[in-house]
Amino acid sequence: MLPSKEFFEGVALKKCVKATYNRMQVTLAPHILYTRHDEMHVDAVTLEREGQPPRELKLGTFKLSGLKDVTVEERQFEPYDLFDAAAEKYQGQTLLVVET
Repeated sequence: MLPSKEFFEGVALKKCVKATYNRMQVTLAPHILYTRHDEMHVDAVTLEREGQPPRELKLGTFKLSGLKDVTVEERQFEPYDLFDAAAEKYQGQTLLVVET
């Protein structure tokens, strides 16, 4: 079972999502859910990795099948300034996008 419900909630309500990715605990700000090659992906800003903030904030792509132990937090986020929902890679593939 993919953790899509939690990510739909995170995108729709601008809530952070905690998950395990590559055996590391991450806190993500999910911005868009979309499909690529028949698999669901989320583009999200990593806010914390193993409890520490990253050196720089940037949008990353995560395959939903690679995210485990997913929980939605009460903590909300502001959309990332450099996020572009109209980017070519999302065309015809978008399931849900954060409201800016």
